[in-house]
Amino acid sequence: MNTEVDYVPEPFLEFGYRQRMKDPKDGLFLFGPLGERKPRQMRIGVIGTPKGIGIYRRWVERLQGFIPAKRPEAPHHLAYPGFEAVFQTEWTRSPMVEIGVSATEVSNAIRKIDRHKAIYEVVSLFSEPIIKRLNEDGVQADVWFVVIPDEVWRLGRPLSRPIKSEAIYDPTALGIKLGRRLLREPSLFSEDMAGLEPYKYDINFHHQLKARLIPSKVVVQVVRESSLSTDGDNDFGRRRLQDPASLAWNLTTTAFFKAGGRPWKLADVRPGVCYVGLVFKINTVDPAAGNACCGAQMFLDSGDGLVFKATGSWYSRDRKEFRLSDEAATALVSKVVNAYSELHGAPPKELFIHGRKRFSLAEWDAFKAGAPSSTNVVCVRISKSHDMKLYRPGKTPVMRGSTYRLTENRSLLWTSGYIPELVTYPGREVPNPLLVEVSRGQADPLQVLTDVMGLTKVNFNACIFSDGLPVTLRFADAVGEILTAAPHIEGPPLPFRHYI
Repeated sequence: MNTEVDYVPEPFLEFGYRQRMKDPKDGLFLFGPLGERKPRQMRIGVIGTPKGIGIYRRWVERLQGFIPAKRPEAPHHLAYPGFEAVFQTEWTRSPMVEIGVSATEVSNAIRKIDRHKAIYEVVSLFSEPIIKRLNEDGVQADVWFVVIPDEVWRLGRPLSRPIKSEAIYDPTALGIKLGRRLLREPSLFSEDMAGLEPYKYDINFHHQLKARLIPSKVVVQVVRESSLSTDGDNDFGRRRLQDPASLAWNLTTTAFFKAGGRPWKLADVRPGVCYVGLVFKINTVDPAAGNACCGAQMFLDSGDGLVFKATGSWYSRDRKEFRLSDEAATALVSKVVNAYSELHGAPPKELFIHGRKRFSLAEWDAFKAGAPSSTNVVCVRISKSHDMKLYRPGKTPVMRGSTYRLTENRSLLWTSGYIPELVTYPGREVPNPLLVEVSRGQADPLQVLTDVMGLTKVNFNACIFSDGLPVTLRFADAVGEILTAAPHIEGPPLPFRHYI
């Protein structure tokens, strides 16, 4: 039995002036972001209640200056020196587009008893003015900050319900039972079909908003009023999930990436390599498109990528598993290869397909049929594992990057654990490993583990040292839920920033 624990070194990142660091905050602090595609100015649109817009303005004003670290003595707490000092890009206090919505209308809509109609109407209050402004003025902000009252966050999720004292009854609502029946069996009478639109969408404010704005290619950042509140906003003084400096690092990194900038990229990347993450979701809102949706997320070393969508009868109730048809699998890989070729002038030399389940031989053959013979297609299964724990002497847990080989092509990889550069473990429980298996194709197992470690460092949804999952799978569920939050809409694949 193998008793040897190996180690994958911490990957380096590249920042401005081609400088290399392991910690994103250190790299941005010292050298700034990559010079490629760096926007000169953040073109921001803001929509919210008058109170929310005021909170946004005060928050942006605070971003212009120094924000002290919560614990200056801790290496993982770093002061925020100001947005322009970090990203070398201007972010003015006044947005280029500003739209106010009625707080009363938002509150009255979100508290309706019929949750489908409640969520649909609140999303409309935010999405329709954005689309109208885009169509009338042609002014396209790079990122729209959608500043929502905390009431929308509290009641805008699938299992949330207003309490009896605040609930509002709407006599025009069809109700979920009648709505679902009419989706399956449309009525011949127009009066029966009136009011059916809200029941075609998922009852999640965040997912539905992004899904309904994707056809207009609008990039949004949904944020709660209390998240942006400064110390002067007494209404939210008790809520602070992140300290102000950490929030500034995380939210501005995301906004910079969504505005088209590249904060950093992996420093040591093999040329001609492409990574694809596959996710399947049951389709509950558009029966005509099939029972499931498959989302393929193509990622490059920079964290850039595109999201492809394929809907159909991919779910087998007998086998209780998802599987693309051979034709759909081939077409999906063909789209990925073509998109990669347009960006790089040639197809990838290696195409790694990441998924949470084992890939069958038939699936692998179908994937290979969509790629040229010069492309080495490799299927990699990545899943969380609770089968083994590693302990070190002393109080610190196992180091991030530790590996344990189970078989020639199956290994355990600890992507979370003690980080020497931060002198801490950013977690509370004993870290669990990922099971990484080269299930189909030929690839060096150690190189696959190194790739997975690197892909945990290009999550631009936050400015953190590393993530527990590679970016190919980190947002898989979220992307899948956005893809299935609205009826199927045809269109070209869009960049990943539209979905996070």
